[in-house]
Amino acid sequence: MAGGVKVGRRRMIDSNGTPGSETNTPVRRLAAVDEKITEAARDVGRSADSVTLIAVSKTFAADDILPVLEAGHRDFGENRVQEALAKWPALKTQFPDTRVHLIGPLQSNKTKDAVGLFDAIHSIHRPKIARAVADEMARQGRTLELFIQVNTGEEEQKAGVMPRDAQRFVAECQQDIGLNIQGLMCIPPTDEEPAVHFAFLAKLASDCGVSGLSMGMSGDFETAIRFGASHVRVGSAIFGERG
Repeated sequence: MAGGVKVGRRRMIDSNGTPGSETNTPVRRLAAVDEKITEAARDVGRSADSVTLIAVSKTFAADDILPVLEAGHRDFGENRVQEALAKWPALKTQFPDTRVHLIGPLQSNKTKDAVGLFDAIHSIHRPKIARAVADEMARQGRTLELFIQVNTGEEEQKAGVMPRDAQRFVAECQQDIGLNIQGLMCIPPTDEEPAVHFAFLAKLASDCGVSGLSMGMSGDFETAIRFGASHVRVGSAIFGERG
């Protein structure tokens, strides 16, 4: 987590009667998540600074996101390129150090917009997409943080490279396409123990020679941290349930 994020959260934790002191607001829930991250990291001898908290703001309007930005948080996640384009250019103008992560699937016809707006993409899973991202980054002169999405549950309805193909695909992205892949991402099946998938992804990342682990959501991010998550994607625990 960036230093500015931690300063912002300490400010709201220590404040009395200031905006964010209410018991059930996104800002206060953000502070509670931050505390849980600190505790989970401490339990396994890690620093909380080694974990990037991505506040998943998909489906929430700019007005809902603004208080969290004002509290100092700077990493946010979106699922859809078009939705992000409707709110983030203006917010990033106001808060230029904000990093927006694409955590949903990317279609090749949205690559230009995605590379122009996002600072990280967590869902690379096909050679066509990887090549489109590489070409567009070169065209725009931008370098994004990139993760390969792995379908650890081998679910037919879910995107992601199959585990047996992950090493080959990472090598293809790095050696043939020229992408700097920082890590792997997964979304465990809802009816399975997430710890099994987190442990598996950590081992797979080591085998692939990458260190980033984008894993863990509102219900299991503490477990993910204990298995080495570098990025956790937390939405409802901060912004509340979506309508």
